[in-house]
Amino acid sequence: MTAAATEPASPYTPSPAEPLPHQLLYALAQHRIATTRQLHELVRPSVARQTVSTPLNNLRQEGLVDYAVLPRSNRTRAWYLTSEGARLTRDLPALRGRPPYPITSATAASLKTPHTLTVVRTHLAFAADARHRGDEHSYLDWTPEVSHPIGDGEKVIADAVMHYTLLDSELRRKLRAFVEVDRSTMSSERLAVKLIEYARLFQYEAQPVGRRRPTSAGPGWLRWYPVFPRLLFVLTNASRARLADRISDLQAMAAQHPLVTALAREVPLGAAILEDIEQHGPTSPVWIPLTGGDPRPWTEL
Repeated sequence: MTAAATEPASPYTPSPAEPLPHQLLYALAQHRIATTRQLHELVRPSVARQTVSTPLNNLRQEGLVDYAVLPRSNRTRAWYLTSEGARLTRDLPALRGRPPYPITSATAASLKTPHTLTVVRTHLAFAADARHRGDEHSYLDWTPEVSHPIGDGEKVIADAVMHYTLLDSELRRKLRAFVEVDRSTMSSERLAVKLIEYARLFQYEAQPVGRRRPTSAGPGWLRWYPVFPRLLFVLTNASRARLADRISDLQAMAAQHPLVTALAREVPLGAAILEDIEQHGPTSPVWIPLTGGDPRPWTEL
């Protein structure tokens, strides 16, 4: 046996798995703000919560993360990256291309937490269901606040873009979805207008710079997606009767607006109540198709 064969492995050999503090930085850079419990469920759902709390406090001592205490929450902490943490994570491979999102104070964090934490709640429901089913979906397969141009200097910003691989026997289905989370803070009409924005994205064709004659390179969304993602509306924070009315208004827009009707012929559109998703799982028949029909799983819209 050669000397080289008997030497112990270098202690600096990279591990195939990211260390937990790195995963926490990744998760906060990706999700913007998350509570201790949410981070625990995202990155280490099978271990004690203290396993996540200790490295979070260490990262805070290093000046990379900080937290805001949520009101009326038994001092629940909502964690976020500091400016230094955002700078450090900006060029990490899994986050390359994502704009930095530093939050400069606990006050600034508190203004963003209600909506942002609800978006994270929505992701947790999909992530837990994927683990239960054995599908492929990680905490980095959910990208909040994704912006796309729709022409005339305007853009549509999705609350999240989800990537999900459905495993069924030997079949692998790669699914994508734009996710819109509605906390009932805007009018029902303004919510339904989001459908028009996505319909414009579906048809928008960017013109190459410097061309004298209009030329088409195909729909602009093909730069990012092989198939236009399905569109999922997740509603919460109101009575069931009010949420049902908001879903009816979405269905009316899908039936009456010509651009949205054209979108609905090609793209699955559905809406569900967040509490139903959390209780039964998103692959249960809790999604109402915006084109009508019986509730079904989001994978079968």
